[in-house]
Amino acid sequence: MKFRQVRRELPALNLTPLIDIVFLLLIFFMVTTSFSRETRLLVSLPEASGSAENATESIEVLVDKEGGYAINGRRLVNAEVDSLVRGLELESGGDVSLLVVLVADAEVQHQSVVTAMEAIGRAGFASLSIATREPIEKTQ
Repeated sequence: MKFRQVRRELPALNLTPLIDIVFLLLIFFMVTTSFSRETRLLVSLPEASGSAENATESIEVLVDKEGGYAINGRRLVNAEVDSLVRGLELESGGDVSLLVVLVADAEVQHQSVVTAMEAIGRAGFASLSIATREPIEKTQ
């Protein structure tokens, strides 16, 4: 006698409801997440604690709030890099071993400070110091 073989179906897992739930969760998280961009970041300027270096000979480059430059108290005609390089060369008398102290206003644009640093480098100075303020003591 020949028995008929019964083919058993393998149990199948239906993934359709699982995929539906995953897509719903994805949509939920995309809708509830806020994508806000801040257009202005508040930056706290660094403070330096330590002793100030007293140099006997130095050149002070001042960058004011409007982006203008002054070398040892004498204001430059314009804010161009070439003017600043020429002023540094005249003020130093060709001595590039002098310390250059860069004093920038807290409200000045960063580009003005970078331009001053570029001019100091072009003039051949190797020593640059950036002036900072002393930390304010907080009372408790």
